[in-house]
Amino acid sequence: MNALRPRLLGRTAVNLVVGIAVLYTVLPVLWLVLAAAKDRDALFGSNVLSLGDFSFFQNLADLFAMDDGIYGRWYLNSLLYAVVGAAISAMVSIAAGYAFDKYDFRHKEKLFGLVLCAVMVPQTVLALPLYLMASAAGLVNTFWAVFIPVLFNPFGVYLGRIFSQGYVPDEVLEAARVDGAGELARYGRVALRMLGPGVVTIFLFQLTAIWNNFFLPMVMLSDQDLYPVSLGLYTWNSQATVSPEYYPVVVMGSLLAVLPLIVAFLMLQRFWRSGLTAGAVK
Repeated sequence: MNALRPRLLGRTAVNLVVGIAVLYTVLPVLWLVLAAAKDRDALFGSNVLSLGDFSFFQNLADLFAMDDGIYGRWYLNSLLYAVVGAAISAMVSIAAGYAFDKYDFRHKEKLFGLVLCAVMVPQTVLALPLYLMASAAGLVNTFWAVFIPVLFNPFGVYLGRIFSQGYVPDEVLEAARVDGAGELARYGRVALRMLGPGVVTIFLFQLTAIWNNFFLPMVMLSDQDLYPVSLGLYTWNSQATVSPEYYPVVVMGSLLAVLPLIVAFLMLQRFWRSGLTAGAVK
């Protein structure tokens, strides 16, 4: 009985910590869902968490009608920046990580050390140099000023090397080489299929980072038609101090803004968790 007591106390402590973490995550989302169904007066009142004063569909209609429906344009911009950018970034990162893992070339570890150093550099520090480079290239206030920088992810390269070490056995590549497969064939037909979980993991990380990206678009863009959702909602929230009618649409827009990330994680989690190379090497 005495031996079971520390185990039960440990389990209780773990469950308590997990419960607090769940509440910390769920309560803001619950508030956002309930607040999105309230009108402006209810938002500033004390009955935000009540189930009355249902205005969800009215707020949704106002969101897509505000400022000539520009929110829809922002949403499409974010999907383009995030989905296409994350997909290309994941493929570039996994290819670079595979190269660092499987090939020997001059100064390989030194170059990989630079990649690791780049991981530790905050993205806000790079905003000004990126702006100066984009200005010199004539790309400021264009789609490419935001899209090109997100294609290269040092942390993704690091993850790509880790996944290549764990998921692509050298024996499999050697067997493919003996069968006559070239370098590109070994990568595209053998290694890349094994690296599926790595591609999905890097894609999800980069999708989240690009979707929530704020500072780089704020520095690069002045045309509202090119804004992502994050920067557009920030603009509306700034205007809400003068025009309170923006508050309900900002809340509704924030609720819709989290949906693509939730859908992406729900759709891709089985690929993320699966071990595609289990049993590949006997």
